[in-house]
Amino acid sequence: MTRVLGLIRKVAFGISLEETTFARRGFRAGEAEAQQRLERIGGVFLQGYHAALEEDAPEALALRLRAVDAQLRGFSFEGAAMGLTLLDHVSLWKGKRLQTFLNGPGAAHVYMAHVGVGWAIARLPWLRRQAEQYLTRLDPLLGWLAMDGYGFHEGYFNWRRAIERHAVPNQLKGYARRVFDQGLGRSLWFVEGADVLRISATVASFAPERRADLWSGAGLACAYAGGLDHAGIEAMRMAAQLYTPQLAQGAAFAAKVRQRANNPAAHTEMACNVLCGLSTEAAALITDVALERLPVDGEEPAYEVWRRRIQAQFAMEVVTA
Repeated sequence: MTRVLGLIRKVAFGISLEETTFARRGFRAGEAEAQQRLERIGGVFLQGYHAALEEDAPEALALRLRAVDAQLRGFSFEGAAMGLTLLDHVSLWKGKRLQTFLNGPGAAHVYMAHVGVGWAIARLPWLRRQAEQYLTRLDPLLGWLAMDGYGFHEGYFNWRRAIERHAVPNQLKGYARRVFDQGLGRSLWFVEGADVLRISATVASFAPERRADLWSGAGLACAYAGGLDHAGIEAMRMAAQLYTPQLAQGAAFAAKVRQRANNPAAHTEMACNVLCGLSTEAAALITDVALERLPVDGEEPAYEVWRRRIQAQFAMEVVTA
């Protein structure tokens, strides 16, 4: 019976693998190898999403997610979090699938899971209308990553509106709009096919006050998703110009996400070496230190204080270099 119910949910809420192809999305192709990698990431995300629709037992779900190649495993947990959040909000009985999963086998992937929640927010009209209010149900610090996921979703699926026309959902106010841009910056890695010149030009087309957050997101995508060689990452660092501290902060976040999940990747190490001037271990440590004595939300959310502390470390590196 459980399996039948899972199949019904997949039929009702499933997403075709074709939706993750550059051809279907209309993304700008770059190097063939980078495109193949980015399309594979999209496929892994959908694997996790569909597994969450099909599996009711958290351990059974985790077993399927862990079967994915370690370097890409985080994307499967991200997709699963989207599926669990969606089921929590479309079921006749309000569920706690996501929280149960995060309290159990999904704990190591808590960062990616919160990003996945943002995809569900983007897909469910009633969550979109109360997106910021919904954050109060999530982790006080990491819950902001749901807004990042929302921004990524809009860039990925609605890039002509969000990227070409620079549109931001009307219901988002204040700091939520900034975190939305951080996710939008991540989506540029896919939309522009990991092409540094196109990413730089696209970021430059946005209002100046939005560019720092866009570069931060692009840095995270570069370090976590991969797709460039050493020379390409160096070119990205040069293209960021004044925004190298934000680029480095994004890479440091990627290092921490992988450290927490124990799924290191050579491309993340290389990106941290170039963008942060540090190993992934040292970059992740900077994010940990920046969490010490973090204030509660005030005029500036604690999440932004955290980010600014990390960026300040890399700004010091630029000044002293």
